[in-house]
Amino acid sequence: MRQHDLRSPPGARPKTKRVGRGDGSGRGTTSGRGRKGAGSRSGRMAHRGFQGWQIPWTKAMPKMHGFTSPSPNLFAVVNLQWLENRFNAGEEVTPARLVQAGLLRDLRLPVKVLGGGEITKPLMVAAHRFSATAKEKLLVAGGAVQLLEDVTRNRRS
Repeated sequence: MRQHDLRSPPGARPKTKRVGRGDGSGRGTTSGRGRKGAGSRSGRMAHRGFQGWQIPWTKAMPKMHGFTSPSPNLFAVVNLQWLENRFNAGEEVTPARLVQAGLLRDLRLPVKVLGGGEITKPLMVAAHRFSATAKEKLLVAGGAVQLLEDVTRNRRS
């Protein structure tokens, strides 16, 4: 086989319909474009999403309301149930220990302890924030709460 023998497979390139070649061709007079209107004229192009003068679906969709803060207060959260499962009674729980225990990925965000679950062990927990229920449950269990100072201002990155 040589380069001059290469051909497209049969049916790959169908014959184009020749319009405007007389009434006998079946595509004469208006050349298959109908009589009047934008569709019969050159240069007309319906934009993407055009629905024939019906309200476009993009406009018909419900709109999002609300507000996204440009500087949100972001926290790494820990539930009391997780502390109950990972630490022994009397242990000191710090953000560094939470990373070692696999409860946090890193120390970039300040830590907030939430009151999810029950706690029975007395733990000394140090964090940047505590929910009211978490603080209450820790103190009832005989533990202690230590507030750490926020070192960095939280920013979305």
